[in-house]
Amino acid sequence: MSEIFKTIIDIFLHLDKNLAMVIGQYGVATYGLLFLIIFMETGFVVTPFLPGDSLLFAAGALAVTSSLNIWFLYVLLLIAAVLGDTVNYWIGHFVGPKIFQKETKLIKKDYLVKAHKFYEKYGGAAIFLARFVPIVRTFAPFVAGIAKMSYGHFIAYNIIGGITWVSIFIWSGYFFGNLPFVKNNFHYVVVVIILISILPIIYEFVISKLNKNKKDIIN
Repeated sequence: MSEIFKTIIDIFLHLDKNLAMVIGQYGVATYGLLFLIIFMETGFVVTPFLPGDSLLFAAGALAVTSSLNIWFLYVLLLIAAVLGDTVNYWIGHFVGPKIFQKETKLIKKDYLVKAHKFYEKYGGAAIFLARFVPIVRTFAPFVAGIAKMSYGHFIAYNIIGGITWVSIFIWSGYFFGNLPFVKNNFHYVVVVIILISILPIIYEFVISKLNKNKKDIIN
């Protein structure tokens, strides 16, 4: 198990080198792999561990120095992000209530509960905001489907959120990913991206703890 964990960490921290190797070995087939990863990370609640933000950044950076076409890549990953959330919504709509009521080996109920609270707090805007929060990004559309959110509202937030998310990270990678400092310290950049992404989770955790302590003192 520890070896698997180390391998996952290595993949995340060295996405630029690993992705460059994939491009060199598989060429245009890399488009399909990137599409699949982004689609699965947003489309299935059993794959929240897949890279999202950092992968988009790395793909944008490598589009400058590899055979990847930035515009084709951009449009392709936009489609993957929007389609992933859409599929996740309908899975939640049809089978979500049954999963929510009981624990499963593949889906952690704690993640569902957190995503549900996030959804209740921010409403439809949660679909947009969740794009920038790992794990919550994967579970938010699923929970929206469970809650029977109007599909008209959902698809609007989905498209706007998907365009904003992919645009920020793809183009940030494209314009800044090959700067000497960024390129030579890519693993640190990935860590910073992850830390910034989980700040909302940390904030919510701290606030909930403080509120709980206040209630305990009052009681």
